[in-house]
Amino acid sequence: MNRTPIEPSDHTPALGAAFKLHSDFQPTGDQPKAIVELVDGVQKGLHHQVLLGATGTGKTFTIANVIQQVQRPTLVLAHNKTLAAQLYAELKEFFPENAVEYFVSYFDYYQPEAYLPRSDTYIEKDSSRNDEIDQLRHAATKALFERRDTIIVASVSCIYGLGAPVDYGATILRVRKAGKYRRDAILRHLVDLQYQRNDATLGRAKFRVRGDTIEVQPAGEETILRVEFFGDEVERISEVDPLTGEILAERNEMVIYPATHYVTPTEKLAEATRDIEKEMESRCGELEASGKILEAARLRQRTTFDLEMMREVGYCSGIENYSRHLSRREPGSRPWTLLDYFPADWLLVVDESHMSIPQVVGMYKNDRSRKEILVDFGFRLPSALDNRPLTFEEFEASVRQVIYVSATPGNYEMTKKDRVVEQLIRPTGVVDPKITVIPTTGQIDDLMARVQERIKRRERVIITTLTKRMAEELASYLEEAGIRVRYLHSEIDTLERIEILRDLRLGVFDVIVGINLLREGIDLPEVTLVAILDADKEGFLRSAWALIQTVGRAARNTGGEVIFYADKMTESMRVAISETDRRRGIQERWNVKHGITATTISKPIRDLNDRLRSVAEKADSYAGGKGGALSEIGRSEIEKMVKQLEAQMRIAAKALEFERAASIRDELRSLRSGVLEEDAAAKIGRLAERAASAAAEPRGRDLMPRRVASGASRTILAPELDTAADWLPGLRDEHEESDEVASTPETPSGTDSVLSRRRTWDPSVTPNVIKRRGERPRRRG
Repeated sequence: MNRTPIEPSDHTPALGAAFKLHSDFQPTGDQPKAIVELVDGVQKGLHHQVLLGATGTGKTFTIANVIQQVQRPTLVLAHNKTLAAQLYAELKEFFPENAVEYFVSYFDYYQPEAYLPRSDTYIEKDSSRNDEIDQLRHAATKALFERRDTIIVASVSCIYGLGAPVDYGATILRVRKAGKYRRDAILRHLVDLQYQRNDATLGRAKFRVRGDTIEVQPAGEETILRVEFFGDEVERISEVDPLTGEILAERNEMVIYPATHYVTPTEKLAEATRDIEKEMESRCGELEASGKILEAARLRQRTTFDLEMMREVGYCSGIENYSRHLSRREPGSRPWTLLDYFPADWLLVVDESHMSIPQVVGMYKNDRSRKEILVDFGFRLPSALDNRPLTFEEFEASVRQVIYVSATPGNYEMTKKDRVVEQLIRPTGVVDPKITVIPTTGQIDDLMARVQERIKRRERVIITTLTKRMAEELASYLEEAGIRVRYLHSEIDTLERIEILRDLRLGVFDVIVGINLLREGIDLPEVTLVAILDADKEGFLRSAWALIQTVGRAARNTGGEVIFYADKMTESMRVAISETDRRRGIQERWNVKHGITATTISKPIRDLNDRLRSVAEKADSYAGGKGGALSEIGRSEIEKMVKQLEAQMRIAAKALEFERAASIRDELRSLRSGVLEEDAAAKIGRLAERAASAAAEPRGRDLMPRRVASGASRTILAPELDTAADWLPGLRDEHEESDEVASTPETPSGTDSVLSRRRTWDPSVTPNVIKRRGERPRRRG
């Protein structure tokens, strides 16, 4: 069997335009020195450089200048979607003439496939995919194929399996003006690229045919491409606005990339299915020889169905688990990832490296442990273990040159470093705050006095604790003393968290009590005091880097001060104080030397939360559950609310406002859940009667164990339960720490009967049972 070995991608895109930085500002402070040193390091071939930049010193602007000078395709790695979106927006503004793209997981929320042997519970994979983000992912890989002036801002999603770039590039459809083509051949090619024909409504990754005209909306674009034929000759290629139908531009060539990154040429697919079948027979023989008859039967049943689907329609649900065969890789070899789409001289920038590097390290082990259980119990073939993220060793081997960016670099970066470049001077002249250590005896009284002093000056205060209970109790105590205060921890939902931070800046209240206020993006220039309780309790929240990050919350204001309440000096405290004093000394000497007078950072308060607040106010009037007012609202009004919220959610997703979109999604779930509870009341009696009669019928042993539903998007194929999917437990929010797998395209017409034969559920389980126990109806024997 001939297989293609995994090697670094060596495709060379067209030169494109040069990186051109647009900014109203010039590098100031120690930014020019940092830029020169980093550029020199890249040009000399240094593998690992560290940009140690204090909070508020303009590290992103420095990196933008480095990219402009080295003129290399660049991957910027961030540790969460929110930070990635912020970096994407900033770099897009710096480089409007170049390709700045966004590549993160397209799952809004995600539940991986899993099996719990102790309770014999199978949890089926389910997810909700963000179509807008998928479009941006395709735009990112397209840019890497077409031009060198490309910057990709990515999350840890970039180390998960993606289709082979050689297959992705080999299947591209190119149509040139005045060229001779058979119309039907183009249509077949589009189908092979997983585009779906829809002559009524055109959408992303779809096409339609009207006489001698073909219209396609590429997977990575928002506009429509129209190809007009005269006989077999392409007479005209135009770019069309999908909403108005207006012709935006004329083109000489149409280039269509696959609708999925996992597209496989027909000949490779035929070879892959034969290999999968051989592996199935071998694995089933092993299971049967070990006395695992049930597991062997389960594996054979599932794999046979998947093979049938691949041969008939080119894919199946969970096709990513066969990625090793489809990409013709050897067992144990690393998967293709986004890193392989870059040319050989690309540059990696790891933002907030103290968070991003540990995240990359942990991805492989988390994925492996879950899949080994699936393989052992006959849910997946052993080759599914090769559908995985890169190991950290493989990640290191894939990277040629990297710049780590952080205010608190981790041990890994500092061990690997070839050069450390410091950037400690803020353009505003603000220096790091002073740190004072005060004994815990009488700490609350001391804190109260300091808070009152800040309130008189119309300033804000942050207090950090170690537990949620302590945060709530302290907030209650301060409130009883007449202080306007709020608390903030992980159980506060997204919408309310943003509201709290904004209200603090507006002066609605003066003090915020929290546990871990280290998240990037929390810029509060009005804060002049940060009080850290139990600073001497060593641990994650009181490590040296965590303390330094927390100290940075007071580094935006000229009057910033930090108090450590502690009875002893821990090593973490000593390191944090020493590093802060060192930076402060450098900053003060710089200001004196250059005659700079420090000024508090001025940061506008965005209007985003005005929109969020309007959603929250509407939500109060129709919240479902106990005490809800749904019964007092007409169905037409509820339907109108749902449509309005869905429109707002789509707008937020398109604008990459993920927190807003997630909060609106939660309100929609709450509303729909309440409606379903009322609709189901009339059905419960009838369904319970049916359940009782069905329970009396004898049943054989099921091949599949008890299932737990994992999402609200499931369809239960029974008339009485056609709305029961929304009773199921909601999908958890997808985080980058979760395992990521490939999506599968929508089922084309003609496959419904095949799928319905596979998923037939016993309607004897009532919606009540589904909701209370989180169980899926059992598969029919």
